[in-house]
Amino acid sequence: MKVLIVGGAGYIGSHVTKWLSQRGIETVVLDDLSRGSRAALRWGRFYEGSCAARPLLDRVFSEQAIDAVMHFAAFAYVGESVEKPDLYYGNNVAATLSLLDAMVAHGVLRFVFSSSCATFGGALRLPIDETHPQNPINPYGRSKLMVEWMLEDYDRAFGLKSCVFRYFNAAGCDPEGEIGESHDPETHLIPLVLKSLAGRGPEISVFGTDYPTPDGTCLRDYIHVNDLAEAHRLGLLRLIESGRSDDYNLGNGNGFSVREVIAAAEKVAGLEARVLSKPRRPGDPPALVGSSAKAASILGWKPRYTDLEEIIRTAWNWERTKASS
Repeated sequence: MKVLIVGGAGYIGSHVTKWLSQRGIETVVLDDLSRGSRAALRWGRFYEGSCAARPLLDRVFSEQAIDAVMHFAAFAYVGESVEKPDLYYGNNVAATLSLLDAMVAHGVLRFVFSSSCATFGGALRLPIDETHPQNPINPYGRSKLMVEWMLEDYDRAFGLKSCVFRYFNAAGCDPEGEIGESHDPETHLIPLVLKSLAGRGPEISVFGTDYPTPDGTCLRDYIHVNDLAEAHRLGLLRLIESGRSDDYNLGNGNGFSVREVIAAAEKVAGLEARVLSKPRRPGDPPALVGSSAKAASILGWKPRYTDLEEIIRTAWNWERTKASS
């Protein structure tokens, strides 16, 4: 089997590429390197460019006998999406449309899509399962939901079958230390805390300490990136076996507060963080926790990394590698 991984030089895409390659699935990576890392390109054939470039897509599909496509090439900064919605609808929606059209033209009709819990907006109930209403509150979440709608229509019209994963907070790094999380700018809490602890970043800002949560800070569900990678492998196999489209939420089912994450990182690193309390940010819901019961039941997926400190330890090992290089 050969899989085209769009955005395979990015954080999640590179981990999935490694995971699949180690399990006998041939990988081809397409990435324009605008937000990915050339250093992460260690597996599979690489094509440099955007999935918005139809001539390049035609070349890839003509040269490679692709059986399925996995898509990780979205822009994913919520704040940026509010400031630059044109950028997000252009890359996350229009470029994906170009990719889907090329797939249909070349008869590649299996698609695994990296969606987001941002499609749900604020939580009406916890944990959030697949039946929760989807009411995104920012252009990023709306762009992801638009693609979900496109996939429904392409299934009906062209028989393009899709597996949609809406995951919560991806975290951690490759336990073998070959690849990790390196965003620029970095917005994820765990790497921000670890960079600060390693002396490579400023103090940690805690936005909001008066939420209706046990310690007043936001609760989030953290899922290790390798657990996400395994879900994508299982989702692809299910897609091939069943021949039908489906969607799944991916999370650990446990919420950890900002303060709990900082405390766990301090314990792993054996260092004390510098913390500043700041006002709430607009649009931050108090708690987001996902239910993975459907993925467990249908895909047989079960997260291996359920301990927050264990997840953070893999990221700390990567951070120390960067600090010493």
